[in-house]
Amino acid sequence: MRLHKTAIISAAFVAFTGSLLSSGLAQTSTQRSRPPERTEVKRFSDSGKAALSLQLSNAVSRGDTPGVVALVVGANGVLYEAAAGKLGVAHDVAMPVNAIFSIASMTKPVTSVAIMMLFEEGKLKLDDPVSKYLTGFDNLQVIAKFNEKDATYETRPAKRPMTIRHLLTHTSGIAYAFSNPIVYRLSEATKKEEWELPLVNDPGDKWNYGPSTLVLGKIVEKITAEPLEEYFQQRIFVPLGMVDTSYAVPPAKQSRVATKHVRVNGLLEEQPPRPIPAVPTPPFRGDGGLYSTAQDYGKFMEMLLNGGHLGPAKILSESSVKMMGENNIGSIFVELQPTLTNCSPNRFPSEPATINSASVFRSRQATRNTQSSAARAASAGPASTTPSSGSIPCSTSAAS
Repeated sequence: MRLHKTAIISAAFVAFTGSLLSSGLAQTSTQRSRPPERTEVKRFSDSGKAALSLQLSNAVSRGDTPGVVALVVGANGVLYEAAAGKLGVAHDVAMPVNAIFSIASMTKPVTSVAIMMLFEEGKLKLDDPVSKYLTGFDNLQVIAKFNEKDATYETRPAKRPMTIRHLLTHTSGIAYAFSNPIVYRLSEATKKEEWELPLVNDPGDKWNYGPSTLVLGKIVEKITAEPLEEYFQQRIFVPLGMVDTSYAVPPAKQSRVATKHVRVNGLLEEQPPRPIPAVPTPPFRGDGGLYSTAQDYGKFMEMLLNGGHLGPAKILSESSVKMMGENNIGSIFVELQPTLTNCSPNRFPSEPATINSASVFRSRQATRNTQSSAARAASAGPASTTPSSGSIPCSTSAAS
């Protein structure tokens, strides 16, 4: 995947998944300058914009989603912005373009950017072992045999240490329970976090979608001696003018948060509202938990398309952005991942299993990706209409 300054990148928040269809990452200067202003760049024809708007309204009419916000940005500003459907169905609230969503795994690119910032500052090396920064990663074990009947297993020592590069590229050997049946069984049996379990493969040998970025978040906090919320705000969000992005939503903004839905018997059902944190409260996960808007994340994308800066805000060097867009896993195939939840029994990424490239900031891809020649988005696909047998109970968000 390569990033081109002239390319278009698209971002869309889908109400029932609470996910962002987009991609990008970044290092900042400590300059607390005035947030860069957005400029409307007229490169889409009126007919082209009308066609995009029709796609959104049709998606709502078909019942694909109760509401959607779409944003398309290029290196020089916004190309298209629109919303369709409902922010909240029960109260018949129209979807605004500044709706706030729980962006789930789109937290991952932000955390990966923070790692690249620390790399540029000489505070870590990409091939450093994780054990240099965190305890519990020095004697890694890999599952050698697994008994499906009783969830017993045998392990062997890992062939090599786990590195930061392995975490960035999802080749660490850590996997999510919702996409790996062995990890699911072990999580249920041991009640341990996924990253605390034995590895499903040797670091560097295979691509698995998992909480590797959660571990990266722990490394950021260890090196900086700051919680992720504080570091992200000071070094990324404030410089880029991302005023609605945080691990919490202030009470005055909570009326803009989109409700979540799940699919039951083919129909979307709005879920009862859950408490939304009004004040950022640790622990913070590097692989999920942020709230944001399409407008905010669009600024993040613009920064990436501009080689690491947006206006006066310097986030990363152009060389780091270039490296993040290169193949960092060699000939390893990105295999289709089984999804074990009732929400989405599809497989992801949605591309053929012969994919052999990934970037250090690649995050979640799923069945209905939005992509461009500029960047590949990480997202969660629509909730499924039919649950798979033996599946994990569906949560209120398809993107977890």
